[in-house]
Amino acid sequence: MSKAFIRETDSDDEDDLEPANQLPPGTRNYITPGGYARIKEELEHLLLTERPHVVEVVHWAASNGDRSENGDYIYGKKRLREIDRRIRFLTKRLDLAEVVDPARQGNADQVFFGATVTIGDEHGVEQTYQIVGVDETDFTRGRISWVSPMARALLKARAGDLVRFQSPAGWREVEVLSIEYVSIEA
Repeated sequence: MSKAFIRETDSDDEDDLEPANQLPPGTRNYITPGGYARIKEELEHLLLTERPHVVEVVHWAASNGDRSENGDYIYGKKRLREIDRRIRFLTKRLDLAEVVDPARQGNADQVFFGATVTIGDEHGVEQTYQIVGVDETDFTRGRISWVSPMARALLKARAGDLVRFQSPAGWREVEVLSIEYVSIEA
């Protein structure tokens, strides 16, 4: 059988979405302007710089003859599949994207997407989180996805409200200390 009719990997097109980044079915991909710009920049880099370079390397490697033991050709083809998979993923994300600028939020006394929320726990420890899109999540910078249990519990809360949610360590109760809406940088 010709190689043209055989899938090279088991998971080529099965699901381009990484499990940690999946959106709830039927929802839009809410994202801040900075997050949208970062995804678009990555997509353009892949399309205009990285992919053409890898195609050039694969073309050169293919012209050297025997492809079965040609490491540059084999690695290049694998890298092209990875790049194409990432391009499909980013394109789908941008197609579903609904850009929401937190700085334009009119109802600043309630927690919605894009809010920067300061909470306090029962031990008096204060933490500040920004509620962002699933593709912008970065816990080290205090950015949590709007689909996370904590963010879902905080949605529609006001300063002074007690909020209870399920965390990996069990049920937690926190108090909303302050809410503000500022532009979130990428």
